Amino acid sequence: MPTARQALLDAALRALADRPWRAVRMVDVAALAGVSRQTLYNEFGTKGGLAGALLGRAADGYLAGVDRALTAPAPDRPAAVALWTIRAARQDALVKALLTGYWTEGLPRPDRRPGSRGRTGGKPAPAPDELLALVRERMAAASHGAAAGRCEIALRLALSCVIVPVPGDDATDSRALRLVREAAREASREAVHEGAGLSGPSRTAGGRSRR
Repeated sequence: MPTARQALLDAALRALADRPWRAVRMVDVAALAGVSRQTLYNEFGTKGGLAGALLGRAADGYLAGVDRALTAPAPDRPAAVALWTIRAARQDALVKALLTGYWTEGLPRPDRRPGSRGRTGGKPAPAPDELLALVRERMAAASHGAAAGRCEIALRLALSCVIVPVPGDDATDSRALRLVREAAREASREAVHEGAGLSGPSRTAGGRSRR
């Protein structure tokens, strides 16, 4: 059974689906959640506190998906994270805004002023560079420091597809997903070839073997 906090956040998202954030009233959110308005204010303090909690939950949900993607077989992890990033941003406008820093009209925005996090406190919503740093940390830990270049390429390509969708994509972003998958595989093949070259005889700049 959801807690009052979870019910209120779900209600705020339902209200946001019907109207811009500026038109969402605290009394409406409380009514949708089936709790008193006082309960809402006790939990979040202000509408800014409610917005911050919504954004924080969106960021946590995205990072949880990153963790799930990183359970893929090692060679597929960069692509899995990239594919999840594209899908999550496509499905949730809050995730897209958190990743890109571009806040479309009608979305709640992070309020970083002192005292803006509501009475229960909580972490402020991360800025894009902070959120991506958390993703990179997770990817590096999962690969034990290896494949850092492939991880970065896959993540940057995913963000490019989020910011500028691939022409001709349908609702599933199928072309973007294929693009990311192929790029990650190509990067993996190049890394294998480079590793094979390094394990054999070293070469001079002219390509001759040097033993």
